[in-house]
Amino acid sequence: MPNDETGLKVLRLLEANPKASQRDLASEFGFSLGKVNYCIRALVRKGWIKSNRFRNSNKKLSYRYLLTPRGIEQKAALTARFLRTKVREYERLRAEIEQLRREVGRRGDLVRGREH
Repeated sequence: MPNDETGLKVLRLLEANPKASQRDLASEFGFSLGKVNYCIRALVRKGWIKSNRFRNSNKKLSYRYLLTPRGIEQKAALTARFLRTKVREYERLRAEIEQLRREVGRRGDLVRGREH
């Protein structure tokens, strides 16, 4: 199974554009076509998406990918987990930035001949 972030990216794009090709996904995310194929197959096996073949305007067979009800639930759960992770990362970065600003401020005062 693809990791949570990859799975979420694929689910979000397929929900927005069910006719997106595997090449479209690969291009959008900078993945190899093999990785996209692996992700799609894994999501189909888990029952999160289903694929339907159809003829496109060029008379070639293409696929349409639809999120299943379970896929919609899992997308929501992945989104919530991803959001919690990103908020924690943001809070850590914000604290680190504040610490760096304090250090730069102290050093700037020392260079100018002032001390706290």
